[in-house]
Amino acid sequence: MGFFDSIKTKLKHEFIDIIEWLDYSDDTLVHRFERYQNEIKNGAKLIVREGQMAVFLNEGKLADVFQPGTYTLDTQNLPILTTLKGWKYGFNSPFKAEVYFVNTHLFTNEKWGTKSPIILNDERFGLVEIRAFGTYAFKIKDAGKFITKIVGTDPNFTNFEINEHLRSLISTKFTNTVGNANIPIELYAANVSELSETCLEVMQPEFDFVGISLEKFFIENVSMPEDLKKEIFEYTRIDKLDLNKLTQFKTAQAIEDAAQNQGGTAGAGMGMGMGFVLAQQMAGSMTNPTVATASQATGTQVSPPPILSQSSYFYASENQQKGPVTIEQLQKLFANRTVNKETLVWKQGMADWQPLKNVEELKSFLGGNTPPPLPKK
Repeated sequence: MGFFDSIKTKLKHEFIDIIEWLDYSDDTLVHRFERYQNEIKNGAKLIVREGQMAVFLNEGKLADVFQPGTYTLDTQNLPILTTLKGWKYGFNSPFKAEVYFVNTHLFTNEKWGTKSPIILNDERFGLVEIRAFGTYAFKIKDAGKFITKIVGTDPNFTNFEINEHLRSLISTKFTNTVGNANIPIELYAANVSELSETCLEVMQPEFDFVGISLEKFFIENVSMPEDLKKEIFEYTRIDKLDLNKLTQFKTAQAIEDAAQNQGGTAGAGMGMGMGFVLAQQMAGSMTNPTVATASQATGTQVSPPPILSQSSYFYASENQQKGPVTIEQLQKLFANRTVNKETLVWKQGMADWQPLKNVEELKSFLGGNTPPPLPKK
């Protein structure tokens, strides 16, 4: 290659520019393409890769935004650029413009959290404090708006610079959202998915205002003081408790414990009786907690609920304990031969199990209503 060919090649390269950005970093959001005096030549090539947008500014004002693709900078193909100085002369002279490349990739796993506790007024627990933290994902949606409202003239704008602003925005909006939600405090930890979706909808307009799309928002944990957490657990258990089922369970438990008592039939009978009394007392205290509380506070003796009827009998059948049943029910069992005069029976107050024929008030089952013979004269 001769001397003049070399000069011609250099001049040719001087007037054909390639404007592109090869991003080798993971945290750069905006990069300004640096040129001498920001001059762009006629016929320059603009290369915008996938995951990028290019923004042209003239004298600090937005001129145009380019999506991914390869462009020849010519007023015939891009008439909007004729507003820039120099372009109206058909590129007879270079024009000046600032070119910013914007990274539009999705930025994931960004952290957020409440800097200080959020104070809520719960109708059952009063003023309570909660904290929350999680992650979010975002990307640049409107490159022109993002440049003019956030970046300004920063030549290399990074993720670190925007994250502090976004975390403050999220914390403020999250506090407002949970404050206006007015849901019971115990439901926050159990409904983080629904709360996350609500916060995403509330925060999205604020992100749109600066050209950012909030793609994902997750609440990983809602925490509260340990004493409040224990109080909520106890309240939730009591609130969901079925007192009738609890009474039945305690009664069955007392009967089972008494039946397994191997200390003798008398002990078994007494154990069953005490089991019924305790079950009734427990049911009464839980059904009317005001009375139980007043008794404990004043130290006075509150009359217990009535015990089972004295005429309620247990009976043995096929080596198993059955009952309790009333006398009328026991009489029907006798009539259909489920029990007989030798069947062992027991009720509260009896020292031991006795055959039915030996219990005075049950002798009527045996035809005891027949009067004895008249005395002889």
